[in-house]
Amino acid sequence: MHEMFRETQDMEIKTRAPGKIILSGEHAVVHGSTAVAASLDLFTYVSLSFPPHSDNDNTLKLQLKDMSLEFSWPISRIKEALPKSGSLTSLAPVSCSVESSKSIAALVEEQNIPEAKVGLASGVSAFLWLYTSIRGLKPATVVVTSELPLGSGLGSSAAFCVALTAALLAFTDSVSLDVSLRGWLSFGEKELELINKWAFEGEKIIHGKPSGIDNTVSTYGHMISFKSGKLTHMKSTVPLKMLITNTKVGRNTKALVTGVSERTLKHPDAMAFVFSAVDSISKELTTIIQSPAPDNLSVTEKEEKIEHLIDMNQGLLQCMGVCHATIETVLRTTVKYKLASKLTGAGGGGCVLTLLPTLLSRIIIDKVISELESSKFQCFLTGIGGKGVEICFGVSS
Repeated sequence: MHEMFRETQDMEIKTRAPGKIILSGEHAVVHGSTAVAASLDLFTYVSLSFPPHSDNDNTLKLQLKDMSLEFSWPISRIKEALPKSGSLTSLAPVSCSVESSKSIAALVEEQNIPEAKVGLASGVSAFLWLYTSIRGLKPATVVVTSELPLGSGLGSSAAFCVALTAALLAFTDSVSLDVSLRGWLSFGEKELELINKWAFEGEKIIHGKPSGIDNTVSTYGHMISFKSGKLTHMKSTVPLKMLITNTKVGRNTKALVTGVSERTLKHPDAMAFVFSAVDSISKELTTIIQSPAPDNLSVTEKEEKIEHLIDMNQGLLQCMGVCHATIETVLRTTVKYKLASKLTGAGGGGCVLTLLPTLLSRIIIDKVISELESSKFQCFLTGIGGKGVEICFGVSS
């Protein structure tokens, strides 16, 4: 089945990978505390198709639909810049060398990315590295669409790297899937491990020194707790629903992390208690979300406890000095409706998460969203802790 799929050119595959959210422990995790992250039911989609054998189109195309941008490279030009492309004897993930990095940067520069969107260059570089490393010098059209806002701390770059890697690996012997099945299909454990490692290489091109948390959540889905580099996979027994509010304020993650470190140097004892409290919150959260939930009453009780933990975590983030006027606006709005919110990710802008209890009426949710949108914020209703990367087979039109 799989062999046949690789040889037919009228097929198209689609993959999707979820974004991520930090439920608790951001910033404190750098100082040894536990943090908890979960996948979002918001996805980045990658579609991969090939020109028919009869077509002389020998080009690699990347279409970023949401931005109305298209990039294309003649395969001969890529071969000239990256002569060793596709020469891997195994699909063990490899890092992009300094030499390859320079060659890729030249290929990206030739595309004349508009000044306003120059931040996309590192993502296009990651695309070229992953594509040529896994697929080699073969023409194709790759189309990307996403429900995730860029640069807002929801893991959009990792979701892109994961979805792209999954699509590319589907054409290798490393992945075995039944193409006769329809709908979204999950990968096996070994395949997920390979996808995750390759996606991490893409993330390194985009972010320099990523933690690996974003791509791991996007690959495997569900939830993870992490502490001092150790990741633990979890599954939630509580179907949590969140409102994510994007303040649309860009933030400098590095500066915010440095600010917390400086505060820690000035007030080591007080900050040690802050980090210890965050660690306790994360641990209690992992206990609640993994414990059995047999009836609605216990779900409501669990949601109340999670609300308290969200409130406390937000207070501790304010102690760390990573809040922002726009975040305060979101907090003021949601507290009016007795909802618990906290910033998620770096802070200083970015996104705020709000827990939406199971018994909360849709009328209230609509009122909250309406009020937040009137402040020019962007709102997303989403479940958390769902599936990771998935693939779908179809015939291209």
